[in-house]
Amino acid sequence: MAKAVLYDYWRSSASYRVRIALNLKRVDYERVPVDLLAGDQRGDAHLARNPQGFVPTLVADGKSLTQSLAIIDYLDAVVPAPPFMPRDPAARAHVLALALTVACDIHPLNNLRVLKRLGAMGIEQPGRDDWYRHWVKEGLDALELMAAPRAGLFLFGDSPGLADICLVPQLYNARRFDVPLEAYPTLLRADQSASRLDAFTAAHPDRVAPPPPVG
Repeated sequence: MAKAVLYDYWRSSASYRVRIALNLKRVDYERVPVDLLAGDQRGDAHLARNPQGFVPTLVADGKSLTQSLAIIDYLDAVVPAPPFMPRDPAARAHVLALALTVACDIHPLNNLRVLKRLGAMGIEQPGRDDWYRHWVKEGLDALELMAAPRAGLFLFGDSPGLADICLVPQLYNARRFDVPLEAYPTLLRADQSASRLDAFTAAHPDRVAPPPPVG
């Protein structure tokens, strides 16, 4: 694959997922920041790449790819090793269910546009924080039970895969909002295993955050 261009926001969970996936696949890419707080995602240039006005967008092989799980699926198809999904159909469905629990059930309720909408409806910051923690806890409660029977060092076995790519950014955000995590030993073991891999640590928001303003 030729050098790709990733349009992302440093703290976006979906962008974080794609950075991890690119690193695991050892794909050479350039980051182009899209400042969500400044509204860059609504600019004409970005909407031409991504009509939803979301991040991330990956421009690769002459294609403009959107939606983090679709991008990750594309990477898994064009760069087969290491695989993100098991070959066995039942195992594949299990891993996909773990990933979707994060990407479709937890994250959409708590992303920036939802939290901003809650504020516009008059819900003060403590109420928004409670909203966030409620949905994260509900999702992680289920994810722990789903993952535990077939987990190893990671959420499925002893190699990182799609479920871990989704989990790590979600736990990063959970910690930002002071969500207690002690009840999730399986999830924490996978997160700790991921923290030992350069592909995950290099994708961390702290590693790609913009420099603080001068003065």
